[in-house]
Amino acid sequence: MAVESRRFQKRKKRKIWKWIVGIAVVLALGISGVAFSMYNSFMSNMEKTHINIDRDQSKHRIKKVNFERKDPFSILLLGVDGRSGENGRSDTIIVLTVNPNSKDTKMLSIPRDTYTEIVGHHSYDKLNHAYAFGGIKMAMDSVEQLLNIPIDYVGEINMDGFSDMIDAVGGITVNSERAFEQNGYQFKIGENQLDGKGALAYVRNRHDDPEGDFGRQERQRQLISGIIEEAVSVDSLFNYQDIFNSLGNNVQTNLTFSEIMKLQKNYKDSITHIDQLRFEKGGGEIINGIWYYKMDENELKEISSELRKHLELSK
Repeated sequence: MAVESRRFQKRKKRKIWKWIVGIAVVLALGISGVAFSMYNSFMSNMEKTHINIDRDQSKHRIKKVNFERKDPFSILLLGVDGRSGENGRSDTIIVLTVNPNSKDTKMLSIPRDTYTEIVGHHSYDKLNHAYAFGGIKMAMDSVEQLLNIPIDYVGEINMDGFSDMIDAVGGITVNSERAFEQNGYQFKIGENQLDGKGALAYVRNRHDDPEGDFGRQERQRQLISGIIEEAVSVDSLFNYQDIFNSLGNNVQTNLTFSEIMKLQKNYKDSITHIDQLRFEKGGGEIINGIWYYKMDENELKEISSELRKHLELSK
């Protein structure tokens, strides 16, 4: 009887191990299937988002940025209403400088009506006209000239599809300093939970804002920060398909797949700690019957110096 009991126990153990191995195989196949699906989805959408820009290396750079070496870098974000190749203006102009050594990012909004040199067009005009005159390249060159820093990368965002990106990350939370109504949406003082369409309404309010375009810029920065925070959160991994699709349909960048993977690996902590900067001391000026924003030269130099220091460039 003892021998039969031991045989029964062995058969029972073998059955349990078969179940364990079977479950492990199923889980492994399932996980690898999800990973393969994510990879294919990402690669497919990366083909849509990636663009080559025929542009010489910045005069501010001795060596090209190396993400393996964890070099600080800059990226220009342009929010436009039309896709590349169409006439349009970059109504949102934001520069990010990212430093993995200090583990933070500086975000600077530039007023779209800033009076500055349009590099390559041989003229002085509103900064947002650079995109209309010469597309992404002229916008990058003009911002680089204005701020006296290298513009290493660019991200062009289709603002018409901006709501898709916000919905893809599950919405965002913003902190409003005033109560207002826009496009049928009511925004209260304090925290507001926004879906995509609500976020577009939130950022487009300008005419009854006592700060005018500066208030709009602040709300733009809030949206960008909110998307970044949600996109790198664990919960958003479950929405990867929607996120990848929204990127493919609404974003173009000269970052390669390899560079984005290195960014995720080496710069994640920096991207989630954002210090927001803004121009406050300039003023409006009418030139030939057209209103422009003229920078305060001392403030411009101070902000340029701060960004150069953050990028670890020589003075």
